[in-house]
Amino acid sequence: MNRLNTRQIKVGNVLIGGQDKVVIQSMTNTKTKDVKATVEQIRRLEDVGCEIIRVAILDLEDAKAVKQIREQISIPLVCDIHFNPDFAIEAIRSGADKIRLNPGNIENEDKIKEIVTLCKERSIPIRIGINAGSLNKKYEHSEEAMIESAKDHLRILEALDFHDVCLSFKSSDPLECIKAYRLASETFPYPLHLGVTEAGGLINSTIKSSLALGNLLLDGIGDTIRISISDDPVEEVKIAKKLLRACNLKKDVPNLISCPTCGRLQYDMLPIVRQMEEYLEGINKDITVAIMGCPVNGPLEAKRADIGIAGGKDAAILFKKGQIIRSIPQDDILKVLKEEIEKF
Repeated sequence: MNRLNTRQIKVGNVLIGGQDKVVIQSMTNTKTKDVKATVEQIRRLEDVGCEIIRVAILDLEDAKAVKQIREQISIPLVCDIHFNPDFAIEAIRSGADKIRLNPGNIENEDKIKEIVTLCKERSIPIRIGINAGSLNKKYEHSEEAMIESAKDHLRILEALDFHDVCLSFKSSDPLECIKAYRLASETFPYPLHLGVTEAGGLINSTIKSSLALGNLLLDGIGDTIRISISDDPVEEVKIAKKLLRACNLKKDVPNLISCPTCGRLQYDMLPIVRQMEEYLEGINKDITVAIMGCPVNGPLEAKRADIGIAGGKDAAILFKKGQIIRSIPQDDILKVLKEEIEKF
C-alpha cells in the first residue's frame, strides 16, 4: 500500500505523519477535573494499546487538572477546547502535549495568535478539528466548506510561521467523511486524524467507522485514528487495532477466524470463540487463530491460520497451517489452544 507522505509532527514522544504507522487515539469520558478517575481510565486505555489520549476541557478547573494527570500517565495528552480560548491557554501552561481547536466556535484571532505563540514556545502541535456540524456560519454545509474552513484557520497559523499542525474532517455520515478526507489529502501537506464523529453505539460505530476509515486507510490516507463509540472507550482502541490489522497496518494484533456455525456442528463451539476472543485481547503477537465448526471448513478453508481447531463429535482436531496434528477432547480444547498460542 502506498501511504500519503505528510508533514511529520511530534506529540510528546509520539511521531505523527511521514511514516507507515497509523497512531491509535481515544478520548476519556470522565470529568477531567476528577483526576483520579481520569488517570485510571487512561491507564486502562494504555494497557489495551492506546497511544495518544484526549481529554475534554470544559472549564478552567479541567485545564488546571492537566498538570496532575500528565504526571501520572505514560502516553501524550491532548486537550480538547471549544468556545473559550482561555481554557486552551491554561491547558498549554499546565503541560498539554497537543491542543485540539474547532475554528467553527473559536473565532477571536488575537486569542488564537496567543495560543499559537505559546505552542511555538513549547513545541506543542495543534489539531484543527473540522466537524461537519460546527462550521463557521458563513459556509453552507459541504465537503468543500470543510476544506475552506480549515484554510481559514491555517492562514492564521501559517502567517505566524506555525506548521506543527494536524487536521481532521469528521462527520457523522461515513460517505461524507470519505469525500472530505480524500479532498483534504489532495489539498494539504499536514497529517490527517481520521474519525467518524457521533457514530453511535458499538455496532453502529463499528460499521460506520469500518466503512469510512477502512476505505481511507486503503487509499493510504490517515496518520492517526479514533473510533468514536458511545460506550467504554476501551472498545474504541480494540476496534482500531483490529481495523489497522485488517488493513495490514499493524502486525502485533492476533487475528481470530471462526465460522458462523451450521447444522453440521457437533461440539460446543461458541463459548470457545467468546473465551478465545477475550484471551487474545491480551496477546501481542502476529498470529492467526481459527476456530471452525467442522472438517468441511476446518483445515482446508482456514489453512492459512497459524493454529486452529475444527470440530468433530464432542471433540476437535488441532491443525497448524492446514496440517492436522491430533484430536482434542471437548474439555481440553481451550487449554490446548492457549498452550499452542503461548508457544508460537
